[in-house]
Amino acid sequence: MAELRRLRYFLAVARERSFTRAAERLHIAQPALSRQIRQLEQELGVRLLDRTTQSVEPTEAGRLLMDRGAALCEEADRLWRDVQGFAAGENGNLSVGYSASTGYETTPTLLAALAEAHPGIKTGTRLLPTAEILAGVADGTLDAGLVRCPPPTPQLVRTLLRLEPQGILMPKDHPLASGSDVDVDALADETILVHARHDNPGHYDAITGIFDRAGISPQLRERQLSFDAAHMPVTQGQAVSVVGESARPGLPAGLVWRPLSPAAAIEIHLLTRGTAERPATARLLQVASRTARTHGWLHSPS
Repeated sequence: MAELRRLRYFLAVARERSFTRAAERLHIAQPALSRQIRQLEQELGVRLLDRTTQSVEPTEAGRLLMDRGAALCEEADRLWRDVQGFAAGENGNLSVGYSASTGYETTPTLLAALAEAHPGIKTGTRLLPTAEILAGVADGTLDAGLVRCPPPTPQLVRTLLRLEPQGILMPKDHPLASGSDVDVDALADETILVHARHDNPGHYDAITGIFDRAGISPQLRERQLSFDAAHMPVTQGQAVSVVGESARPGLPAGLVWRPLSPAAAIEIHLLTRGTAERPATARLLQVASRTARTHGWLHSPS
């Protein structure tokens, strides 16, 4: 650090061709500046400046130090900024797990906002079952996770990111597809495609709670695949499914989505560890809060 400081002092004098002007620019006393330059010359064993009463000129060695020293100082400044960026949360790596349902819109939107706000944070993502996301965040394998309706877990912090309106996914020619929405009561005689409860008990209970509040008991059919982009049982007319509105843009041809009436929403949470959060994780939480406000994700559907 001392050598870098003296190098910066030398560069100022060499550029200004004056100890007086360099001292003013550096905001130090001229005798102290002269002493630092002499110490630098003694350390290098070579004269760097030719001094006269009228001017100061770099020697051949001084010109070499000018040419290459400036680049050295710039690189040192860049290195210092990059290293300090880790402490500020501007640099770093984050490992984020997300469930299939949050991958339609919520996770991509959040991570795009993070990349725009903090380009120095590099994010690695993993599509995982809910149970593995919970375990990964808890043991530190993951820095954060996005899941629907996670259970309270002592070592995890749940940050509500989105209240996602739910609707019915069904074939275009289904009788319920003709309206602008689907009354929950109309599902009483339908077969509803659901994930197995052990995959995500909170989500399963939230979906069945919609039926319980309406006082109906439709037939439930468990999904055979945890992720089925084609929604095959629905496409084949064997069932309908309750899914979030974020699934709408990528629906297979032949399927439509209609919102539920009365409106219902499923919670999507951002999970982090409760202690010793990394600065980059704190940045993610800040961006998550801002993104939720920008997109109106926390407004209850009506």
